[in-house]
Order: sequence, then C-alpha cells, then structure tokens
Amino acid sequence: MEPPHPPGPDLRICCVGDSYTQGVGDREGGWVGRLSGRAHARGDRLTAYNLGVRRETSADVAGRWFDEAARRLLGGDAHGVVFAFGLNDSTYEEGVPRVAPDDSVRNLRAVLETARDAGWPALVLGVPPIPDGDTGRGDLGALEAAFGRVCTELGVPFVPVHDALRGRDAWWQSIEAYGDTAHCGPVGHAMLADLVAEGGWWPWLDGLAHPADA
Repeated sequence: MEPPHPPGPDLRICCVGDSYTQGVGDREGGWVGRLSGRAHARGDRLTAYNLGVRRETSADVAGRWFDEAARRLLGGDAHGVVFAFGLNDSTYEEGVPRVAPDDSVRNLRAVLETARDAGWPALVLGVPPIPDGDTGRGDLGALEAAFGRVCTELGVPFVPVHDALRGRDAWWQSIEAYGDTAHCGPVGHAMLADLVAEGGWWPWLDGLAHPADA
C-alpha cells in the first residue's frame, strides 16, 4: 500500500471588500464561499476569511483591512489577500460620487503597497456592473480599467469582470430577480465565481502554496 500523501501547506487568506465579497443574496457565500469550496474539493488546506462589509467604499476598506487581516494571518504556512471593491465608491450622493475615481485608485495603490510590505501576495478583482440606480453612478468600467493599470504597474494579478458580466443577459436577470438593483442572486454569484476562477484564482492560490513554482 502506498503511504498517504503528506498534507499540503496551511493556506490562510483574507478576502476584503463589499457586499459582493460578503456574498449578499447567495446561500453559498458568493465568490468567496464558492471558490473556497472548490479549493477544499481539490484538497487544498485553505482558510478563507471573508472580510466583506456592505456599503463599504475603498476608503472604508483602506482604513480597516490591515488590522483585521493581521489578526487572521498570524499562523499557517502561506498567506495572501484578495481585494474587491469599487461599486460603492461610484454611488452618487448629493450629486457627487462617494469616493472620487482618483481617490479610489489611490486607495487601491495604498492597500496593495501595504500588503506587499507585509509579505502578503495580493489578488485584485474588477468591478461588476450594476444599474445606475435613482441617484446615478460613475463609470464602473473606467474604474475597473484604472484598477487594472495600478495592478499592472505593481505586478499584482488582476481579474477583470466588468465587460464579461455586462454582456450577459443572465447577469442582469439575476440582479432583477434579487430586486434591489444593487445585488444579484445565486446565478449572478455563480457567474462571478466562475470568472474569478478562470481569470487567475488558481495560479494565484498555487503560487501561495508553492512560491518557488510561481
């Protein structure tokens, strides 16, 4: 009989963002819960901490994420951070976005540089499309593109999702089915999880487990 395979490394990651990170509207926990389940199914020893908070902007995330992550990434063999925000930045209040696009970009750069200095490899997700709503909304596609440029400059893997979801009827139907114009139902969350999986999740996760092979 062959000896059992040794267990893989103890992977611990923090997924930081807004309600789409939290998985509002999905009993399987959104992309975080769905991809964590797939990782366990293939044998990864993954602990994925969901640090998503509804209505939070990039400024909110930038102000809180490090202390929350540091408490959770003390142990284990390998660590990483996934950032996914921007939707709430673009919401207009009194005729202006909650966070101006240039400030959103600066906030992303700040959190990525802090993660780098802490030795935590990062992955960044793009900004899913949602309707403009009653008060208007900034250009989410342009914001995603700006985030992508920051990630390229800093050498951080980036998963664009905006255009791929915007062109799919099932995405808009899932938002309509949820009913608040801001969140999607399970079908939309499954689509988002698939895009993240196809866009770089597995190479990034494997790079944490085996950095010499990355």
